[in-house]
Amino acid sequence: MPQPIWLVRPRPDGGCDYVSFVPAQPGSTATVEMREGSHLPPQMPLLKRRHRLRPEEAERCRQQLQQNGGYRCSEPLF
Repeated sequence: MPQPIWLVRPRPDGGCDYVSFVPAQPGSTATVEMREGSHLPPQMPLLKRRHRLRPEEAERCRQQLQQNGGYRCSEPLF
């Protein structure tokens, strides 16, 4: 997972839940930071959780969120 990946799931209130997967250090593939939060414009995004994962764990989590969690790939929200 060398590039950041954003997953977004719309909510009924017009906001969305998001999960981003970002390499912990630019150019490094040692760990991936997974950030979970929500966003309801025009408010500031809310960060709920942060995790550091190995790249293979991050990939499994991404696949599960897309298959079972209703998340879709997206451009960065902010």
